[in-house]
Amino acid sequence: MAYRLNFGRRGANALMVLGMTALCLLWIYPFLWLVSASFKGPLEIFQKGLDLWPSTFNFGNYVRAWTDGGFSIYMFNTVIVTAGTVALVVFHCSLSGYVLGRYQFVGRKVVIGVLAGTFVIPLGFTIIPIVDLTRTLGLLNSPLGIILALGGGGQAAAILLYAGFFSSLPKELEEAALMDGAGFFRIFLRIMLPLAGPVTATVSVLAFLGAWNAFLVPLVFTFGSPDQRTLAVGMLAFVGTNETDWSGMAAAATLSLLPVVAFFFFVQKYFVEGVAGAIKS
Repeated sequence: MAYRLNFGRRGANALMVLGMTALCLLWIYPFLWLVSASFKGPLEIFQKGLDLWPSTFNFGNYVRAWTDGGFSIYMFNTVIVTAGTVALVVFHCSLSGYVLGRYQFVGRKVVIGVLAGTFVIPLGFTIIPIVDLTRTLGLLNSPLGIILALGGGGQAAAILLYAGFFSSLPKELEEAALMDGAGFFRIFLRIMLPLAGPVTATVSVLAFLGAWNAFLVPLVFTFGSPDQRTLAVGMLAFVGTNETDWSGMAAAATLSLLPVVAFFFFVQKYFVEGVAGAIKS
């Protein structure tokens, strides 16, 4: 009887593994097809359909995307914009979350409610005032303007993550620091922010993905300066009036996705820990 139960459990586990493997292959198939298409010729993409193996590996698509398509410049611009956006988001969201999570003041619940309400506001509704404000500051056609537009918004999810984490910390930490003569910013920078490492990792990943894949804001902000374009906007270089360079676009998309995949695999452990910690708190 015990043998039958053990065999049944093994069979159920084997079926589960097969099912998860099938779902995994189904999930990664579009990415594999994109990588495969990046090595194919323009006609082969349509002739072979869903086939993943190209007849010949055409590395010229990557050379064309990197040099003729200008992706060497777009990659540099995207790295600068993404790094600046992540730094700005972590700084102002952690500080805002610290105040909301640790201090009781009049209108605190109203502020949290307004932040939660911003989840339903599309970016297109705010792009006009953002552009007008950035133009007034003289930063419209510059990486700094894009960074401020992407990272200087409400960022409600990040602020609420920090607020939830900071509210769960014991008050004795601040009281001990105050007894030692530490001020507000010293307590925040030297004690509270280092403790929020998992949340900072989660917010950094979300901000990284949002800034790296941003399209509307960089598109609007670089109309007058094509050399300031990011990778997402640079994809338009492969779309012509009468035809589209699909193989070149696939190579460019692969170049754009590889840093994202590598970054996520590097920080996935901290990302999961941060989300789990935020949920527990």
